[in-house]
Amino acid sequence: MKTVLITGASRGIGAACADAFGKAGYHVFVNYNKSEDRAERVCEKIKAEGGVCTAIQADITDRESVRRMVSLCRYHGGGLDVLVNNAGIDFYGTFEQTGPQIWDSMINTDLTGAYNVIYAALPELKNSAAGRIINVSSVWGIHGASCEVAYSAAKAGIIGLTKALAKELGPSGITVNCVAPGYIDTEMNARFDIKTVADITDRTPLSRTGTASDVAGAVLWLASAEASFVTGTVLGVDGGFM
Repeated sequence: MKTVLITGASRGIGAACADAFGKAGYHVFVNYNKSEDRAERVCEKIKAEGGVCTAIQADITDRESVRRMVSLCRYHGGGLDVLVNNAGIDFYGTFEQTGPQIWDSMINTDLTGAYNVIYAALPELKNSAAGRIINVSSVWGIHGASCEVAYSAAKAGIIGLTKALAKELGPSGITVNCVAPGYIDTEMNARFDIKTVADITDRTPLSRTGTASDVAGAVLWLASAEASFVTGTVLGVDGGFM
């Protein structure tokens, strides 16, 4: 049975990815930091549908915590085939409101956190017959967003990491890709009022907001055999917004 580790999988895009991989027959490792109850509910749903799931607590900004998480994946699943770096935080405010503590927290979680997990998981992925790394970036990592400078910078870093690592790991048979979601209807975006969401929808050619399942479908495809010759790519999941 193939295995997948999904960071930040207790809700939103991460939870949708966990559900998709569970239905596809993977042993799903649901990473969470503080939301144990939510992570367990994600696992219960997967198990109720006949899947295999294990919830693992780890703070991705803590390298020792990440090392223990990967060790548990090895213990419970025999290794790792797919890594989905989804965990992240956001901050909405002007650059002047983005103090050093906010900046450091954003970069440490959204960018360095992904580095920490990849670094710890890479030996396991190299042992896989078809290792996959899929990072979750954002359209703002490509184009930048006013009042989201730290988030845009971190997500742009994810794209650079993806493209460089794809070249380095290609000879090992590991593909490295990322998805760049547009506006997705999740808790992270709940701060936007109805007028703002309506404006975004109006500017989206498909005339709707995205769902976590839309992103999960793209992530699952990048992990599939059908995408075995795809690496270093940034797959937009934004309804044509950009």
